[in-house]
Amino acid sequence: MWTQMFLGFLGLCIGGVIASGVVAFIITLGIVPRYAGITRTAQKVRLYENCSMLGAFLGNIFFLYQGSFPLGKAGLLLLGTFSGIFLGSWIIALGEVVNIFSIMFRRTGITKGIGWIIGAMALGKSVGSLIYFGKGWWP
Repeated sequence: MWTQMFLGFLGLCIGGVIASGVVAFIITLGIVPRYAGITRTAQKVRLYENCSMLGAFLGNIFFLYQGSFPLGKAGLLLLGTFSGIFLGSWIIALGEVVNIFSIMFRRTGITKGIGWIIGAMALGKSVGSLIYFGKGWWP
């Protein structure tokens, strides 16, 4: 019993650290201020950041304890909407990361082999994912 409680607490803490890192990454890239600027609600940026952290915390709890939440169709609609907003934020963040590659290549003077470098990164990610799923390391 004591070991299970400790492991549950440890999992919650580690998940909280990872979730905080994800939200910090999204906030650092300026996704939240960009949304606030588009919607003309800049005075509520702190609320948006707090909601992002709350979403990461609750997502961590739901993932760790994997319970069933009978929220009905309205709950599914709400979850789908917020999940779509989160996924859209990640797409925007990845777009920002892609911009960094062109700046890095220009500043380092790399002009040849850029396709090979990007291909090697994609291949490494694919092989890593295949090993991860092939070995059954996911929860």
